[in-house]
Amino acid sequence: MPADESGEPQVRDAISAPDAQGRTRRITRRFPLFTRDTARPEGGGRAAPSDAPAPARQWPVLVVLSAVALGLLLVAFDLTRAGLLVIGAALLAGAAMRWTLPGVGMLAVRSRFTDIVTYGVLGLAIVLLALMAQPQPLLQIPFLKDTLHFTVSN
Repeated sequence: MPADESGEPQVRDAISAPDAQGRTRRITRRFPLFTRDTARPEGGGRAAPSDAPAPARQWPVLVVLSAVALGLLLVAFDLTRAGLLVIGAALLAGAAMRWTLPGVGMLAVRSRFTDIVTYGVLGLAIVLLALMAQPQPLLQIPFLKDTLHFTVSN
C-alpha cells in the first residue's frame, strides 16, 4: 500500500471514508473491483430542510402512501373500481413527483429512470385494469376479446 508524504498509508479504493481530521483518502476515481461499502441512494436526501419535523421531510412518500391507503379503504368498502383508480393515480403521482422534484426522500428507491418507469408502468396498469373491470367496463379494448378467443379454448 503506498504512503503519502507523512508516511501514512493511502487507500486506493474509489470509496473511502475521511480520516479523523476530515481529509479524504481517495486517490482514484475508478470503481473498486469489490464493493466494500454501500453507496448512498440517488434520492436518499430529504425532501425538506433538516430542521423540519420528520414527517415534513418525507412528504412525497407520505402523500403516495396516504393515497394508497385511501384506495385500499375504498376497496374494503366494496368500491373496488374507485379504490383501484385512486391507487393507480397515487403511483402515477409518485412517478410525476420523482420526475419533477429534485429531492423526494424515501420515494427514491432506485435510479430516477427506474423509479419513474416502475411507478408509471404499475400505476398505468392498475388504472387500465380498473377501467376494464367487470361488470360494465368503462374501457373496452376491441382486440382483447379476439385475443382471448384464440388463447383460451372451451
